[in-house]
This record gives sequence, structure tokens and C-alpha cells, in this order.
Amino acid sequence: MRRSTFSLALFLQCSTVLVLAAPTVPIQPDVPYADSNPNDVLWTPTSGRFPTPQRAGLGASILGPQNVPMDLQNADLLAPPTTDNGNVPNFKWPFSFSHNKLKDGGWARQQNVHDMPQAEDIAGVNMRLEPGAIREMHWHSTSEWAYVLKGDLRVSTVTPEGQVWVGDVSAGDLWYFPAGNPHSIQAKDTSPEGAEFLLIFDSGTFSEDATFQLTDWLAHVPKSVIAKNFGMSGNLEAFDHIPEHELYIFPSLPPSQDVADDMAIPNNTPQPYTYQLSKVVPEKKEAGTVKIVDSRTFGVSQKIAAAEVELEVGGLRELHWHPTQPEWTFFVSGQARITLFASQGNAATYDFFGGDIAYVPPSFGHYIENIGNTTLKFVEILKTDIFQDISLSQWLALTPPNLVKAHLGFSDEMIAKLSKTKKTLVK
Repeated sequence: MRRSTFSLALFLQCSTVLVLAAPTVPIQPDVPYADSNPNDVLWTPTSGRFPTPQRAGLGASILGPQNVPMDLQNADLLAPPTTDNGNVPNFKWPFSFSHNKLKDGGWARQQNVHDMPQAEDIAGVNMRLEPGAIREMHWHSTSEWAYVLKGDLRVSTVTPEGQVWVGDVSAGDLWYFPAGNPHSIQAKDTSPEGAEFLLIFDSGTFSEDATFQLTDWLAHVPKSVIAKNFGMSGNLEAFDHIPEHELYIFPSLPPSQDVADDMAIPNNTPQPYTYQLSKVVPEKKEAGTVKIVDSRTFGVSQKIAAAEVELEVGGLRELHWHPTQPEWTFFVSGQARITLFASQGNAATYDFFGGDIAYVPPSFGHYIENIGNTTLKFVEILKTDIFQDISLSQWLALTPPNLVKAHLGFSDEMIAKLSKTKKTLVK
């Protein structure tokens, strides 16, 4: 009996030792691990490689016709990473594919849901004005946010309260006009090339062709009514020079150098409708710089927030998502790669170049990687008043470590390397 008791006690003691020596976090279930292939981009337009739809022993060469210049710009469509899966709607649109509206004094091209159907919340217009050229006085049923790409411009607006703002903007600066507020845009002659800019509208169905133009309106109002409206009944000749059709973009004398000379009355809006983002000191990150602007710094911009990003060669805009905000990103220069995770195993990878647009629906996980040999510059635009994102690394760093270990099998060393603050741009 004593022997049995001693044996039982020894067994329990050994069992206790075994239990205490076991991992504090259960080993992951017996499931296959993700592909260890690094899935790097296979070529770029300057890599010297011929594009073929082959990766990791899969695919084959093309025997029929091939648009090589196009394939060189879309390596991750022709030879997708093995991590791509399922069906993700197209989220890339090059402005080069947009039909251009050529006018005397400039041009305009747009992107909306007709071009990229999943871009339901934001549309964009790229516009160019020669020195002195005017984008005629007009208004929209949506708000307008603008980013100046090149040159200098003078813009003006009038609020429903009759308040006025007239201001000058240069490359890297912004303006914002709320829905319905009439406004004008004119290129200054400080540059022999005039100016070019990006316009953002808070509706994917927006069309520049549906703008309310001053000349178009008055061309379709009886002249007797126009004369009566301006207190000049009986003097119809005063309105003989109203154009028959909209002017849209047209040449004119450049505005005066001093903005005060162009003011009918001094500016009297509570807040400015222009913002000198070009003069904001960027925040330095591990792999580049970031400038964030939203309603906290540009008060009138209640529906659009943005980040101007410069990402070093090989750098990464870290894995992240925006909780409820759609993202419309414009690439100014460089070469980029984005993988979009759409849940339920759906993921797709696309490549981007200067002049291209990427659209990321709310909550879709993604990154932006610089795959070129020059600095990547882009403007990350969100439909929101406050710029927000959630960093994957920060989320994991602030979660109980044992939970992270149970999900991903991370070691203590790996857990320690997770950043408790957002890095935003990493090497």
C-alpha cells in the first residue's frame, strides 16, 4: 500500500513537472503554413527583363501578340505573386487612359466610377491651364479639394453668406470649396508653362461635364430675364456678349501679381479656403517623410483629408487600413506596388507609376512599396474630416503577447521588435 502510494505520488510529481515545462501558449493547430516564397516583383520597365507570365514554376511564355510596354508596367498582373487569390475588382486607373478634353488654354481629364466601378466615393480630375488661362466661374453639387502639381494659381470663392476669399496657391498647396459654393481658378504667369493641378470630389459618380458653368447658365436664360435680374430692363444690348456655349477653359490676361489688387472687397471669411501645405515642415520617418492635412489644420476641409508622402527607395508604407474611410491615392512620381486584401481570402497586387490612381475601399488592408530606383511621391487622399489609419504592427504590439504568439507563432524576440507606435514608413 505504501509502495502504491509512493508510486502515485511520484507519477503526479512527474506529471506536474511536465505540465509546468510545457509552453504557456498552445502550439498552433496542425495547419499548413503560408508560402515561404518572397514573391518580389519580377521586373520593372528599367530592369532589362522581358515580361513573361511565369512565376514559381507556374505559367508559360506568350506565343501570341504581346503589348510589351504595358506588360513591363504591370509585372504583378502578368505574373502575380503566389499570395494573390480570389477576385478583387480593379483598383488601378492611369490618367493616361482617360479621355482628354482639349480647350483653348488648357485641358482636363477625369476618373470616376465609369472608369473604376468600385471607386464609389471619390472621383478625380487632372487639369492644366496655360499662363493667364481661366477655368471659368462655376460650382458643383459636391465639394472640391485641390492639390497643385506645378505652377501658381489664383482662386476665389463666395460663401452663401456673401463672404469672400481670394488667394494664391503654388506647387504643393491646396484649396477647398464646399458643395455649391461658386468659385474660379486662373493660372498666373509666374511660370511660362502655367499650372497643373489635381481636383478631388467626394462622390464617385461626379462628372466634370455636369458642372454648373456661369456662361452655360446665362446662355440658357431669356435675355429679358437676365436684363431684369441685373436691373437693366430695356437695355438688352448690355448682354450681347454672353457666349452661346460654355467656355470651360479659355485664355485671358494673367491676374495681377498682388492678390489684393484682385479683391472686390477684403477677404472676410472666418477661415481661409487655401492652405500652404508646401510650407509645412514634413514629419521625418524611418524611410521618408509625411505631411498630413485635415480639418484640424485646414478647417474648411470637412470632407477630405490627405497625406503627402515621399518614400525612399525600397521603403514601405507599412501594412495598414483605414477604419471607415475610402482612400484615393495619386502617384506623382516613382514606381509603387500595392497588394489589396479584401477579406475572405481575396487579394490582388498591382503596380503603379506617376500619373496613376489607386482606390482602396474602407477597411481593406494594404501597403505601398517603393519598387523603383528613385524616391516615390504620392498623395494619399481620404474621404473624411480627420485622417485615420490602423497600423498592423502597432495593433500586434499593443495586443496581449500570448494572443499574437497563438495566431502567428512569433517568438519573444519578434514580439519585442513590434512597434507600439506607428512607424508609417519603414525600410
